[in-house]
Amino acid sequence: MARAMLVAMARKTASDDPLAPVTLAVGQEDLLLDRAVQEVVAAARASDADTDVRDLTPDQLQPGTLAELTSPSLFAERKVVVVRNAQDLSADTVKDVKAYLGAPAEEITLVLLHAGGAKGKGLLDAARKAGAREVACPKMTKPADRLAFVRSEFRAVGRSATPEACQALVDAIGSDLRELASAVTQLVADVEGTIDEAVVGRYYTGRAEASSFTVADRAVEGRAAEALEALRWSLSTGVAPVLITSALAQGVRAIGKLSSARGGRPADLARELGMPPWKIDRVRQQMRGWTPDGVAVALRAVAEADAGVKGGGDDPEYALEKAVVTIARAARSRGRA
Repeated sequence: MARAMLVAMARKTASDDPLAPVTLAVGQEDLLLDRAVQEVVAAARASDADTDVRDLTPDQLQPGTLAELTSPSLFAERKVVVVRNAQDLSADTVKDVKAYLGAPAEEITLVLLHAGGAKGKGLLDAARKAGAREVACPKMTKPADRLAFVRSEFRAVGRSATPEACQALVDAIGSDLRELASAVTQLVADVEGTIDEAVVGRYYTGRAEASSFTVADRAVEGRAAEALEALRWSLSTGVAPVLITSALAQGVRAIGKLSSARGGRPADLARELGMPPWKIDRVRQQMRGWTPDGVAVALRAVAEADAGVKGGGDDPEYALEKAVVTIARAARSRGRA
């Protein structure tokens, strides 16, 4: 099943050319949808460095907008028009898109991102009938699929990772494909030779008090002093800052997901949210004191820290400390309300 999923991810119908007149990316996996767009944009800019890219949401694509964007230019410039959530387009705009599919303009590549399913199926069928190049971007809900994804990420960059290392990475990161891909990139950049379970352990588990996940757990529990102590120990023992921001993001997102989910047994919620049952129990305990506003504040803090760690600030350690304190305070927001 996992192999079939990866084959589906790689399959492109009609043409393997990213510069085909129309590319249809179908599915709900954000990382794969973004990669489908990036592949087209990269190919277009390789052909013409001055390619104009328009990335639009349904509310930005009003009736008549597509005709305006795809009208002939005096300079014959190459253009990529990306339409996100195409299943949400208005009926009049769908008519415009269907008309365009019958006679696409030269030097223009239209990329339609569609969730699949029943909503907006008429547009989906029309794009397929018109011979659009299709890229499958399915949501990966099964651990085996995520494991296959991690293996494919290592293969894509020509690196070897043992099966145990891949499994350890999935166990540590969870269901977020973007974070799994980021972790693979970090390991490949930092480690030479075959990546084994011991390497993953050094980055993601190691000594409990030094792990990035301990930092995140203490922060979302509102235990600022302990979180800061774990953070400083982690950094002093060589844990990569990007792994700490990743763990903080996972911790806060788990709080947000579970707080907005309907009640139920851990096993049912695990299937719905893509978390193991044991994690549902832990997050339920950590949720006490959190409010929706607190989650929003914490997510902003994580985003700011991520930017600081990746070069947006002068002091990555300060960016992490600030985020940890903000998250810990947000975890106690219900008590202060």
